[in-house]
Amino acid sequence: MSDPAANVRIVTGQLSFDELGTPLRDTTFVVFDLETTGGSAEEDAVTEIGAVKVRAGEVLGEFATLVDPERGIPVQVAQLTGITQLMVTGAPRLQTVLPAFLEFAAGAVLVAHNSGFDISFLKAACERYGYRWPKPPVVCTVKLARRVLSRDEAPSCRLSALADLFRTSTRPTHRALADARATVEVLHALLERVGNVGVHSLEELLAYLPEVTPEQRRKRSLAAHLPSKPGVYLFRGPKEEVLYVGTASDLRRRVRQYFTASEGRRRLREMVALAVRVDAVECAHPLEAEVRELRLLRAHRPAYNRRSKNPHHAWWLVLTDEPFPRLSLVRNPRDGALGPFRTRQAAESVASALLDAVPLRSCTIKIPASNQRASPCALAELGRCQAPCAGRQSVEEYSPAVTAVRDLVVGRSADPLRTLIDQLGNLASAERFEEAATRRDRLAGLVRSLDRAQRLAALAALPQLVAARPDREGGWEFSVVRYGRLASAGVARRGTRPMPVVDALVASAETVIPTAGPLRGAPPEETGVVLRWLDQPGTRLVYADEPWSSPAGAAAAWVPWAEQAAGARPLHDRWA
Repeated sequence: MSDPAANVRIVTGQLSFDELGTPLRDTTFVVFDLETTGGSAEEDAVTEIGAVKVRAGEVLGEFATLVDPERGIPVQVAQLTGITQLMVTGAPRLQTVLPAFLEFAAGAVLVAHNSGFDISFLKAACERYGYRWPKPPVVCTVKLARRVLSRDEAPSCRLSALADLFRTSTRPTHRALADARATVEVLHALLERVGNVGVHSLEELLAYLPEVTPEQRRKRSLAAHLPSKPGVYLFRGPKEEVLYVGTASDLRRRVRQYFTASEGRRRLREMVALAVRVDAVECAHPLEAEVRELRLLRAHRPAYNRRSKNPHHAWWLVLTDEPFPRLSLVRNPRDGALGPFRTRQAAESVASALLDAVPLRSCTIKIPASNQRASPCALAELGRCQAPCAGRQSVEEYSPAVTAVRDLVVGRSADPLRTLIDQLGNLASAERFEEAATRRDRLAGLVRSLDRAQRLAALAALPQLVAARPDREGGWEFSVVRYGRLASAGVARRGTRPMPVVDALVASAETVIPTAGPLRGAPPEETGVVLRWLDQPGTRLVYADEPWSSPAGAAAAWVPWAEQAAGARPLHDRWA
């Protein structure tokens, strides 16, 4: 039988020692498998996770657990996997298992058989439970097998067929750990094959997979001048236009991946084909890089960044300025506005929850302070509006509802939330469960929005705050924050006195002039990024010009209730 890889060309030209990358013998792989209730990452759930961590052929550890899918397991799935409803009853839920698995796999290359399926479930879980997907390198043993093996040698690339071909000691059984162990043996057999054709490093292995085009490989020299430091990189086109913006903890390594790694996204392969230069902005630490990325995205709106399709305009809920104020959706916030909301739908849902709690009018007609002569609408007939338009309610009688909304937004009082809780109890007592569930979800969304808005506003109200985080090498990373914006960033390396560095950063920090609105004019995404950095364990407050505090009636006290109502889903989003 002929060698299936005999006619394979890897990379033209000799690589320098710096470009050789990480030897495969020094690469840590986490080979994993998931069992699920079905094939949709959005609609189905994980029932079991199994993983094996290996390096240089040695097993470093294993991870295995059943997972409560919080739903029924179809009969045909139970017959295939042997995992029954009884087996997963009492097992940990995915939101508990996920962080443990991410920690187990941290820093490793993920390997799975038909990795697209398993990775899609992990990405969906990270999105669902508020964890950032770490974007590890991924090797699919199906794709690798199809690249290495001929059709004659391997008519099928199913795991069971490859296990038979390579005579693995562990047989796949549709149970996660057993299948992961079998995949480890298949991976090692495939790596022996690619070693025969000159693939000896992780970068070469990723480049060997078919998604990387010759055009990508030829342009790897565009990364040669970049430093191995954190920062922001910008791909530029033939007319100096910015095509793509990204961040990296190691600029040179990250940009090189676009030319040597298995970059499967079609739009980015197209972007690399257009690029003629890569510029970089070195940053003191990852927070500065993330903030600069946001600012560059707003400034250039690169064609190949998905986030550039949305210019980061947010929606806000405000009370109109008239005798009988109503809730209105606006793009430009003013003092007392509630937000930001990424979508109009999210803002409208919160507005509905507020109208459930507080007797504000929902109509859009102009109502004068006196001599109202309009005809009452259907809501008045249903008792859901006091009909100020018809003169049935005075400005003074209407004003408590307005005050209740304003106090709720700024955290002076949470009485409307208590009203909504009472309504839920009444609906449940009346066995109107579907309506109660809808109201519950709206209330949870309102709590999330209030908590996020109050935390962002508290940070944006501070004229200046200086915070520090350890840099894992005995030094400190510093950030100077003014009115919710990053005004300066720097580091004090190990052995350097930190306070002179802080004084220099404060003296050279950007001048920020606040404007109107809850965030004093700061972009919501930037303030959210800064707040996440400050919230991380280990961050220390060096000093603040004014006390950083939350109002006594803040929605933070209601967050545990909202988490429970949402199925213990963490209340994170991209702005908080």
